[in-house]
Amino acid sequence: MNNGLCVRGEKRTIIMVDDNISNLATGKAVLKDKFDVFTVPSAGKFFLLMRAIKPDLILLDIEMPEMNGYAILRRLQEENPNFDIPVIFLTAKTDPGSELEGLALGAADYIFKPFSPLLLIKRIENCVLMAEQQKELKRFNANLRSMMRLQSNQIMELQSSVMDVIANIVEFRDDVTGNHVARTKRFMEIMIDAMIEHDFYAEETKGWEVELLLESVQLHDVGKIGISDTILNKPGKLTAEEYAEIQTHVEIGERILDRIRSVRKNSIDHNFLKYAEILISYHHEKWDGSGYPHKLAGEDIPLLGRLMAIADVYEALISKRSYKEAMSAEVADGIMMEGKGTFFEPRLVDFFMGAKAQINAVAGQMAE
Repeated sequence: MNNGLCVRGEKRTIIMVDDNISNLATGKAVLKDKFDVFTVPSAGKFFLLMRAIKPDLILLDIEMPEMNGYAILRRLQEENPNFDIPVIFLTAKTDPGSELEGLALGAADYIFKPFSPLLLIKRIENCVLMAEQQKELKRFNANLRSMMRLQSNQIMELQSSVMDVIANIVEFRDDVTGNHVARTKRFMEIMIDAMIEHDFYAEETKGWEVELLLESVQLHDVGKIGISDTILNKPGKLTAEEYAEIQTHVEIGERILDRIRSVRKNSIDHNFLKYAEILISYHHEKWDGSGYPHKLAGEDIPLLGRLMAIADVYEALISKRSYKEAMSAEVADGIMMEGKGTFFEPRLVDFFMGAKAQINAVAGQMAE
């Protein structure tokens, strides 16, 4: 008869632990036709045997002189937090308190001596089958999680591709900015990684979903889509009116983000959009309050906005624009230091300068 407990015709393996040799002989005689049975008379020999084989089930006496059954099960669980072998207590202790203690420890079943051979076999088969079903369920859940991670990664890749396209559209219109978005994103990545590594602003950074955050960096200038090509690519200095129009790219970006939110069927705001909102809205605010459009100052400016301002300005300094040539790293460093305490948060500038070796390397690799 196929009871569902064999794989490729193999019998399931049972270890029976009892200090009474007669009980071991009786148990083996009852079970040997259906199972491979190993019998041991003590806890010490049991743990030695466990090093050599992994049984499908353990039959465990409770009252033994060297170590009782409860202590054996506790040790098994302590040595392996993922211990998943079903244990049946097989004992002459018939009081409800002992049974409850055994089950509370995680035993699969509790059978009283003397036992009925047919009942013992059926209870063992049920325990082994249940254990195998639980393992199969764990495998299924693990596979499901793996599939969900794969799908999530694919969605992230698609989202990243869409962001790249949008960023490229902005850069294409802003004719000579080249790798601005890509380099700014890498500068942000370097600073954020260093901040996390050194516990700088630890309370704020510990909740950041960095991969998602970095993807949203690509949207920080999305509002430039709404700015005239003539102004974006003007070779000379902007008039006051033209500069005022350039500043509106922040509000345009905020409106674009609001539009994205309005078409989302799920009312829960995605963290990606939350990060994008901060980066779009606050990357032109200045530490002394002279920035735009919200005129915030100091720590009223969100940390991500303060970081974005540093990465954005430095990248602009070392890049060629329609109105200027690219500056050397040394000249750009001097300007960044001059902006310390006025344009930028002083501590963040110091932190940025400490990461300059990596930033300069990236700038060189992604040179326009």
